[in-house]
Amino acid sequence: MISFALKRFASALLVMFSISVLVFLIFFATPGVDPAARIAGRNADPATLAQVRHSFGLDRPLPIRYLLMMRHLLIDRDLESFVNRGSRVIPQIVQAMPVTLSLVVGAAVIWMTVGILMGTAAATLRGTAVDPLIMLVGVVGVSLPAYWLGEVVNLVTQKQLHDSVFSWVPPPGYVDLTGDPGQWALHLLFPWLTLALLYAGIYARLLRGEVVTALNEDYVRTARAKGLSERRILVRHALRCSLIPIVSLFGLDFGALVGGAALLTEVVFGLPGIGKLTFDALQNLDLPVIMGTVLYAAFFVVLANALVDILYARLDPRARHA
Repeated sequence: MISFALKRFASALLVMFSISVLVFLIFFATPGVDPAARIAGRNADPATLAQVRHSFGLDRPLPIRYLLMMRHLLIDRDLESFVNRGSRVIPQIVQAMPVTLSLVVGAAVIWMTVGILMGTAAATLRGTAVDPLIMLVGVVGVSLPAYWLGEVVNLVTQKQLHDSVFSWVPPPGYVDLTGDPGQWALHLLFPWLTLALLYAGIYARLLRGEVVTALNEDYVRTARAKGLSERRILVRHALRCSLIPIVSLFGLDFGALVGGAALLTEVVFGLPGIGKLTFDALQNLDLPVIMGTVLYAAFFVVLANALVDILYARLDPRARHA
């Protein structure tokens, strides 16, 4: 098991290296892309452009430029933004991380709880009118775009019904957890619900199918023959086995969202997280910040994949030889 884990993490490091090289080549070696022109500004003369290229090492061979970029980003941690001069990339990412983590962790607790309850209820009540109703609610939640749903929530809570029903809802933004936990939760309540709604339906549908399949397995029939109650069979046998693919999917979704996939939710609700930082960097073509946020996102996605593979290998030894 330890050997498998070491091989999986070594593979993850190779993937991270490949991603860093690919991103560097896309933004710094694509024909027609000139970072020096972005730094020097419009109408810069050739002498100024040459000076900027020399100052930032942009006139050196590509391998040297890549190594310098990685050293400034990961070792010296002094890589600066091309747009906001003097603003370092790593501190911006570190400052945005707690916002994204707060959003994703809170939403994950909600969607996992709601998804498991909905999926289990639908599987238990299959064949009744409740089953398709629960699945319909899940489909509606999955079908709603995050930006549209967020805008509707803001319209209702901040304008239409703010003075009467939602006067307790604060304006969009973020309050630090250590400063005021109550306001922190209040500012994140509707972003949590918006993001959770998009995932709860997916998990409910997946879990329902897994539980229904498990309830028809031979070991469940054996448990019934032994006289175990349906509740115990559901919780101790069918649900427990059905949660394995749910946990795997959760690991991948959580890693992607922490990496910045909650961009639309952060932008709509004015949360200065990783997604918002990436969005602003793309708007301004701020290449160092884009490089930093992409590697940050890749780290969490690759790490989540590695942990999911290790978890699978722990649960099913056959996966270690796959």
